[in-house]
Amino acid sequence: MATDSQPLGRRERNKQQKLERIVAAASELFAERGVDEVTTQEIAERADIGAGTLFLYAKSKGELLLLVQNAHYAEALERGRAAASATTTALDAAMAIVQPVVECNRRQVENGRTYLREMAFGDPEEPRRAEALSIAAETEAAIAAELAGEGRADAATAASQARVITAIMFVTMAMGANAAASTADIAAEIRGQISLLLRA
Repeated sequence: MATDSQPLGRRERNKQQKLERIVAAASELFAERGVDEVTTQEIAERADIGAGTLFLYAKSKGELLLLVQNAHYAEALERGRAAASATTTALDAAMAIVQPVVECNRRQVENGRTYLREMAFGDPEEPRRAEALSIAAETEAAIAAELAGEGRADAATAASQARVITAIMFVTMAMGANAAASTADIAAEIRGQISLLLRA
């Protein structure tokens, strides 16, 4: 017999509302000025909470950035999966998944590069980083599924190619030399590298 889920109690609703205010405040401030130019005190003030309360939800600006960007990245991945279903070639399918992720990452370039650094070099046991790594793994799996679709490649080959493609994507987005590059330039560079990989 199915049971109805219980509504959240007042304390849980209050915690959820605070988290939503924190995410909204951090998202706005990071978009306006970049993560490096924003203080945790400013985020707390905009969220209308105390600085001590903020640190119950995230212990650093890096964790706050992960919290904000993970949601955007997950949405970008879903858009990419939907777009990939309308493609006909392995290259187009891979790029359909990659393109929205690149666009998400490049909305505010320094935030995007900091996010990748936090994801790659932070403590993988920290929940926000673990979530980021999980989304990255989902991206890789989505690319592998497209590469293996319609008999394009066997599962093992598709998985290896997908791992290389996600590495290409992350390195290309994170490179200091690409900090001033346009989103279109980044996507074109990634597409060129994927094309070489799939031809090999």
